[in-house]
Amino acid sequence: MGWRTTGDVAEFLAVAGEYLWRERARNTVILTVSEQLRVNPASFRPSSDAAATGRASRPLLGWWADQAGAIGGAFLHTPPHPLLLTAVSADVAADLAVALTARTLTGVNGYDEAAGAFAATWRAATPGGRVTEERRLRLYRLGKLTWPDPAPDGAPRVAADADLALLAEWFAAFADEVNETDAEQDQAVAVRDKLSHGGVLVWEASGRPVAIAGVTRPVARMLRVGPVYTPPERRGHGYASAVTAEVSRRAREAGAEEVLLYTDLANPTSNSIYQRIGYHAVEDRVVLAFLIH
Repeated sequence: MGWRTTGDVAEFLAVAGEYLWRERARNTVILTVSEQLRVNPASFRPSSDAAATGRASRPLLGWWADQAGAIGGAFLHTPPHPLLLTAVSADVAADLAVALTARTLTGVNGYDEAAGAFAATWRAATPGGRVTEERRLRLYRLGKLTWPDPAPDGAPRVAADADLALLAEWFAAFADEVNETDAEQDQAVAVRDKLSHGGVLVWEASGRPVAIAGVTRPVARMLRVGPVYTPPERRGHGYASAVTAEVSRRAREAGAEEVLLYTDLANPTSNSIYQRIGYHAVEDRVVLAFLIH
């Protein structure tokens, strides 16, 4: 049967939801972004700059089925983010790139073989197209939570609307540090979405915010931590470890069976921090960026 696409997240989840939930940890991003898209579609509204330059397009979702109709792959694309691809074979990934030749893509996020095949097909079909490796990501799952020792000074609190300006600034700084595609976008929309479900924890020391940790909406009895950010001048005091440990504890207490997070493999500090508080590596993904000269 091959690939089928839709702009309707409800249809997508009705068809591909069982396939995604079967390996919910591996499919955490596509599940949580689908849920965010279902609950708050405005959070994926293209920026005015993107619309003015013709880069704006609506979110698109899809699934791959074999001749018997069994679902064996899925994707989600919310511009300007790279296309997000589940585990599929190289041939199936290449077929998707062919099917999406008319769509503006900034990159692909997937497993090595599939992402490479998708990118090679896109490059062959795109005059002047060039592919670069943007970053490698590692997925971690929380095991036994270990509180940072020694614990830093301060205490956590749930972020409120009054924190909007500060959080938007810190979300943007985080996006810039990890080289996210939407780093230059107004982060207020993303912050408001997090605030709408109590999804940001602030660590305060001496009465001032010093670090934050966000979480996604729970879906399939799972949620994902992120972003985690400490301003450069506040680093080295254990605030990131503490706020991540606390937001993880609260997630578990609220009933999450899977508490997950991604790190950039190029950042050894964050990888070691999360392992020390009880996170264990699950798998790696690669993000490839698409450029046109």
